[in-house]
Amino acid sequence: MSKETRRFMRLLVFFDLPTITRADKRAYTLFRRFLIQDGYDMIQWSVYGRIINGSDDMTTHLQRLKFSLPPAGSVRCLQISEKQFANMVFLVGEPKKQEKEVTAQQLVLL
Repeated sequence: MSKETRRFMRLLVFFDLPTITRADKRAYTLFRRFLIQDGYDMIQWSVYGRIINGSDDMTTHLQRLKFSLPPAGSVRCLQISEKQFANMVFLVGEPKKQEKEVTAQQLVLL
């Protein structure tokens, strides 16, 4: 796939999970571990994102998310372009080290 035909996007996952009971805490931990192992980076508390390459990759990662959902709480996904992600405005704080160092232009697909 040539550089011109690649369409890098971001898949953002927002979640609000209960952590009242021991089972709730375990479900939260397992879901968070899944996100990290599947290549998501924490953008801020309960917001994770990863770079995807087109709609086929989006479908694949949505299926993985569906199989790993916790039994309770709220989990939402948002797909945005890399350009939209790069235009994010910081009102307080600044980008994390990972956000500054890795962009879609630096990805190498094998």
